Amino acid sequence: MSEEDRGPFVDWALLGETPEAGTPAKLDLKDLKQQARQGQWSRSHALRCQAYRHLIGAVPCRAVTSDAAVYRDLMAGAAQRPASAFPLPDFVDDSPVPRYALRAEAVASVHRVLSCVAGQFPDISHCPALPAVAALLLHFSGDEAACFELTGRLLACNDPGRRLLDQTYLAHRSSCMTFGDLANKHCPAAHKLVVERAARDAPEVYGDWQRWVLGDLPFGHAARVLDVFLVEGYKVLYRVALALLKLYRKHKAGAGAAAGGGAQPAPPPPQQEAAAAAVREDIQAFVRNIGAAVTPEKLLEKAFSIRLFSRKEIALLQAANERSLQQKGITVKQKRRNVQLSLNPDTFSSEIFSAKEMRDVWAWIPERFALCQPQLVFTTATHGCSLNRFYSHCEGHEPTLLLIRTTAGEVCGAFLSTDWEERKRGGNKLSFFGTGECFVFRMKPEMERYEWVVIRHPELASAVKTGGQEGSGEVGGQNSNGSSSLQQPERPAGELSPFLAARHFNLNSRNTSMFMAGSFDSIIVGGGEGNALYIDSELNHGRTGSCTTFDNPPLCSESFQVALLEVWGFQDTMAPE
Repeated sequence: MSEEDRGPFVDWALLGETPEAGTPAKLDLKDLKQQARQGQWSRSHALRCQAYRHLIGAVPCRAVTSDAAVYRDLMAGAAQRPASAFPLPDFVDDSPVPRYALRAEAVASVHRVLSCVAGQFPDISHCPALPAVAALLLHFSGDEAACFELTGRLLACNDPGRRLLDQTYLAHRSSCMTFGDLANKHCPAAHKLVVERAARDAPEVYGDWQRWVLGDLPFGHAARVLDVFLVEGYKVLYRVALALLKLYRKHKAGAGAAAGGGAQPAPPPPQQEAAAAAVREDIQAFVRNIGAAVTPEKLLEKAFSIRLFSRKEIALLQAANERSLQQKGITVKQKRRNVQLSLNPDTFSSEIFSAKEMRDVWAWIPERFALCQPQLVFTTATHGCSLNRFYSHCEGHEPTLLLIRTTAGEVCGAFLSTDWEERKRGGNKLSFFGTGECFVFRMKPEMERYEWVVIRHPELASAVKTGGQEGSGEVGGQNSNGSSSLQQPERPAGELSPFLAARHFNLNSRNTSMFMAGSFDSIIVGGGEGNALYIDSELNHGRTGSCTTFDNPPLCSESFQVALLEVWGFQDTMAPE
């Protein structure tokens, strides 16, 4: 019996089994699909080892793919080092290594395998399912090198018609959107339950769908899913996740009937974040304990009873979702700074934002303000709906954060780099001012930021203007006064300094530099063929639309009524009292 067949990494006591003795049965290569669905390999650890070696060995891969020999050369002498010496790669997005039925010390082996994967597959940028996949494969590997080779072949698959593991944020995020589409189509009752409980944060719940299957399922269920996945591909993961969602809904319906409760109303906006987190935790707990009520056979039976789209139709849906994300500029996961010190949840109080939402937006602000504390300088709830009072409270504060909640519960806003007092330089004429650090954003249904269009498209800016070429105050918010303009230092091609005002660039259109403007009857954020935000003098009604400065879609309903408006300043915590 080979080393793989003995399962040297398996804690047999956890499985309630003992290693097999004698000569294992030989894998029958006929009708592997039926064998996988019927669970024939689960009857023998050695048989499943053979099946995995055969199936993964047959995956078409790149011409040069690191194998077990490469791992042994690279990791010689590393076997005695603990897991802490091999932190998980960034691309797993904080997904932990599930132990499943591994011996406790084998978790360190998974860490070493993933560390080597990170070095040998530098093109992987986002793959949260990989810790679970590597942990499962280690059960059926004779040593770490064999596990590395099996894992590497799944990652190196170069068959364009065969999808195995998402390896970019774009692919993963679009798969979450696709799962939401499939849930709405094929599990309407379960989808309705999620929406009722999580409200507009339902996409956050569906963001966990892969982890339900690869990470939360008990070992016996996860191994059966992996059997079928290696034969039939990515579509199996969708099937199983949809089945789990259906079973969760049935479980909640039974619990609700026993408690005599009905459908719960959607929580108010400030509580939606907590509600979504509770739903995510509830589903995770249900999946982890599913073995008490649902066998692996019943789970797969449920999964394959769903009349799902064809593989081609799912691929087209996934491609459409990828294009949608690309059009919004969402292709990579932004690494946000740890700004916990910037916000004291004990003293922070907003009627629009939760503490978490403020932290999220804080991660977008220029780094030099990251350690500042948010300071409420104006709110219609206290200061009333008056544009004059808005100006009197906001003048003297630079920068500021504008937050708006509409009567429909929508939330949007803007980071504004310049003191509102600058509006006075234009006299009675409405003129734009501000810098390229300004941005607009929306929070629901998805949190999205829209930066100055020149930051995303550097080709719109060319050489720095010299003295005498300054733009008028109507475009950049600064009147020419004969003083020499700031000279932009030499920077690498394509890299811009967003804190410079628009007048420091040669722009092909004045419309791309209209950041903020204010007059006695309105405030405007973003201009050029529309406004990102327009608020009237009573701070009561507003409009939103696309504009060329930020290249944004409408941030909420195009015509809206303001329920609450807040302006936050930045208090320097390092400044002396």
